[in-house]
Amino acid sequence: MRLIGFSTGALARNDFRRALLMLADRHVRAVELSALRQDELIPLVEQLDDLDLREFTYKAFHAPSLMDREFESVAISALEQVALRGWPIIVHPDAMHIPAKWALFGDLLCVENMDKRKPIGQTVADLAHIFGALPRASLCFDIGHARQVDPTMSEAIAILQRYSTRLRQLHVSEVNSQSKHDPLSFESILAFRRVSHLVPENVPVILESRVDQDGIDAEIQNARKALSVEDVLALTGD
Repeated sequence: MRLIGFSTGALARNDFRRALLMLADRHVRAVELSALRQDELIPLVEQLDDLDLREFTYKAFHAPSLMDREFESVAISALEQVALRGWPIIVHPDAMHIPAKWALFGDLLCVENMDKRKPIGQTVADLAHIFGALPRASLCFDIGHARQVDPTMSEAIAILQRYSTRLRQLHVSEVNSQSKHDPLSFESILAFRRVSHLVPENVPVILESRVDQDGIDAEIQNARKALSVEDVLALTGD
């Protein structure tokens, strides 16, 4: 069975302790600690030793999605504390001003494909350029981003086929026209199932859907439907 968990940022923005409480006693075994804004990074890293994460078998860390150039070295220094724990570090391509500086993280550096808002990172060609500069980096495939960029899912298929050996984590949510992460819809579930066979069962799944505590279990079940390799017709009832 796929390992499915949540991003703390999706559940409670920068209140990671509240997000962890929302996940407690739900048998959720994967979590992504999120510092999506650069002023959240240092406070989160400084509190890692005080967090009880024993119930999670998979842990990842999302670096700030945008960073000032002068903050980049500060962020890399802080993220070294995350790398020492062996956790994947999710990073947006446009947040890296000097990609070579990030090479020290090796395959723990997990580059994410981007949504329409971003200047780079949406296509196979974009990712080829990024991985050329960071040959050991891995891939966090955001299936919602890929659908927003290309609703036919052709680009999603191309990325998953080209970078299958780099695939380390999956981000799942509905990504709307404003690039916000919404709960999964019936349409997104159908779209994701068209490429689910390209995602190995052992790749951890992190949900970025913005749901309240009462919606967590239902969203996990919808994610399981979206990533099922069964015939799509079984879901539609045709």
